[in-house]
Amino acid sequence: MTVRPTLPARVRTFADAEAIDRAAQRHLVACGDGTMLWRSWGDGGDPVVLFHGGSGSWNHWVRNIVPLLEAGRQVWVPDLPGFGDSASPPSGGDADALPAPMEAALRTLLGDTAVDLVGFSFGTMVATFIAAQWPARARRLVLSGAPALGIDHADKLVLRPWLHLPRGAERDAAMRENLARLMLARPESNDDLALALHAPNLERDRMRMRRLSRTDVMLRTLPSITCPVYGIWGEQDALYRGEQHLIAGALAVAPHFRTLTLVPEAGHWVQYERADAFNQALAAALSD
Repeated sequence: MTVRPTLPARVRTFADAEAIDRAAQRHLVACGDGTMLWRSWGDGGDPVVLFHGGSGSWNHWVRNIVPLLEAGRQVWVPDLPGFGDSASPPSGGDADALPAPMEAALRTLLGDTAVDLVGFSFGTMVATFIAAQWPARARRLVLSGAPALGIDHADKLVLRPWLHLPRGAERDAAMRENLARLMLARPESNDDLALALHAPNLERDRMRMRRLSRTDVMLRTLPSITCPVYGIWGEQDALYRGEQHLIAGALAVAPHFRTLTLVPEAGHWVQYERADAFNQALAAALSD
């Protein structure tokens, strides 16, 4: 399959991100009191579905879409219910409220087709719950930065409050500080594009009372997963600082766990910060 020439091979500016967005086909599916927005790229190849993280949207994956297209894949990315341009789920306010509306949307858009599910952070829980409840839907499960693996670290992550601040330099500074504390490992990664993608996502988050990420629900769910499971983590992920050596063992409770790739010099948002390394690891998992 040939990728449209208008798509930038590397996303370095907000204009590049907008070009990716303009190239997408948009699909609206009923969700709660409104609709769920899905974007898709490509009209052939096996479908891969990407689930973004908490306080995020489709653009968590903006540096990963073109490489998947170049590999001949069809790429589907929703704004999960309660985030981005999608309505809140019919009920509930956490990841366990999303599998039913997500499976219903997948059935509407792709019928019974089995897909490769790739989740980041909060999205790993959604993808894992779908794979557990509808095993025929998941061909592979790729997890990145998953919470709720029963691994506690001594350093409790504290983010700087920003909701009370008016839009402007002070709010931007607070958001940049939080990007450094949670999402990104290297100062040079905390660039204008990261902030331009991140800030609107934060403001549109309607799922602020999430709790499941602080439990061990992933550790308890993975043993029921029947498809192959892969992990791709930033080696400096703030959620697992000093405890990276425990991640593989937690993922290995999945009966068909395959590999864990730790990407050096990368934090939680590894697919943005070290996109080339992440894309290489993802290609290996999807072709295994």
